[in-house]
Amino acid sequence: MTPSFLSSRRSVLRAGAALTLTGLIAGALSGCQRKELAFNSTDVTGSDIGGDLSLTDHNGAKRSMADFRGKAVVVFFGFIQCPDVCPTTLANFAEVMKRLGPDADKVQVVFVTVDPERDTAAVMKEYVTQFDPRFLGLSGSADDTARVAKSFKVFYAKVPGKEPGAYSMDHSAGIYIFDPKGNLRLYGRHTATPDALASDIRQLLT
Repeated sequence: MTPSFLSSRRSVLRAGAALTLTGLIAGALSGCQRKELAFNSTDVTGSDIGGDLSLTDHNGAKRSMADFRGKAVVVFFGFIQCPDVCPTTLANFAEVMKRLGPDADKVQVVFVTVDPERDTAAVMKEYVTQFDPRFLGLSGSADDTARVAKSFKVFYAKVPGKEPGAYSMDHSAGIYIFDPKGNLRLYGRHTATPDALASDIRQLLT
């Protein structure tokens, strides 16, 4: 991967994240007035983004947001062969779980693949559980993936590689955090620290 390609890829990620954040903030501003909390991530309470998470987990079970009611839910989109953003984000959330202590059992981290062609259930299970056995990988058909990504306003696109049949995936890299009632509350950047994310999630659990 050449330096110019990396620069281009990072530009796409930043652009996708900016577009997503703009939409989230717009949705949040339409919500009712509420008491401000000391969140590190962007408070997007009131946004209608992210209502559709109907996919299959790495154990073969059909999942939706309703399955996680009672837990804070973290949703992140990516792909297993991602060289940087995805493993770093999952590693950060493994640290978040450690910082939360017993409260970590009240949190569900969900990794949604934008590369269902390669990210089979078996591959997803082996990958995400290396970071924390409680993490779940979700996948679906190409149409299912497009539908759910649209619900979250997530951008993704296949980028051809140098070899025939080889490719990478560009994708926006925001973090979506739902409260235990299933409401989207926070939008975080993949560069957020474990301490900042743990603080945000702990407030949602109280």
